[in-house]
Amino acid sequence: MSRFSGTITALATPFRDGAVDEPALRALLRRQIEGGVTGVVPVGTTGESPTLERAEAERVIAVCVEECRGRIPVIAGTGSYDTRSSVERTRWAARAGADAALVVCPYYNKPTQEGIFLHYKAVAEGGGLPVMVYTIPGRSGVNILPETVARLARVPGIAAVKEASGSLTQMSEVVAAAGEALDVLSGDDALTVPFMAVGGRGVVSVASNVAPREMAALTRAALSGDFAEARAAHYRLLPLFKALFLETNPIGVKAALALLGQAAPEIRLPLTPMEAPNRAKLEAALRSLNLLTGA
Repeated sequence: MSRFSGTITALATPFRDGAVDEPALRALLRRQIEGGVTGVVPVGTTGESPTLERAEAERVIAVCVEECRGRIPVIAGTGSYDTRSSVERTRWAARAGADAALVVCPYYNKPTQEGIFLHYKAVAEGGGLPVMVYTIPGRSGVNILPETVARLARVPGIAAVKEASGSLTQMSEVVAAAGEALDVLSGDDALTVPFMAVGGRGVVSVASNVAPREMAALTRAALSGDFAEARAAHYRLLPLFKALFLETNPIGVKAALALLGQAAPEIRLPLTPMEAPNRAKLEAALRSLNLLTGA
């Protein structure tokens, strides 16, 4: 099995009274490890990275390193729209003990494909960690084209791609462009099974925050070639996938963790708590998987 494969959890950051809830974070990490996930991504979008102060982000990464203890990789979110900042963030993640860095495509300033290539090359050369490239045009405003991925596959230090374009055609083209050089993972829970059927190695998952065992079983089945079981798992989990994204991520997953009693229902502005009708749909999805019991 390759280094980046299976179910890697895009980790939520629990808050309590306005601060990072370290006990809840540690408990969340233990559930991930016990559930069989193959890695965690702290301080990504699901971890509310735009609202974390640097000291908070560093502490979250350090806690993940302490709890994982080398059993699964910690892939720290270190990307920004500024290349120098991304290099520096990757360096301090390396000092904290992270195993790799998830680096989002530079957002807002909309670089060209050449600028994207040079950005990742600089982070790979100067950051001190293997880099997982993160394609998510819906948030960054620009796409990382398959041709650019093919160029990045030849850069030492570029190790993987998280592909969240939402296009199975592009995802297939990225797998072909990456060849054997890069592990390519889905950035969308609901596209995991079809993507793995065309060569994807797994998923960086939001849903595994609340269903780690179920998501790990899904990707294990697909990696072993048992797509009948993988499809069955996909359809069992599909209501959860839909419910978690009724509102902007990570609103749904924070609400789910609160419903499960695993974290306080706190999310930082400008994101707001999940609206009651959507929360009811989320609760129903959790009950359908027997994740939420009681009246």
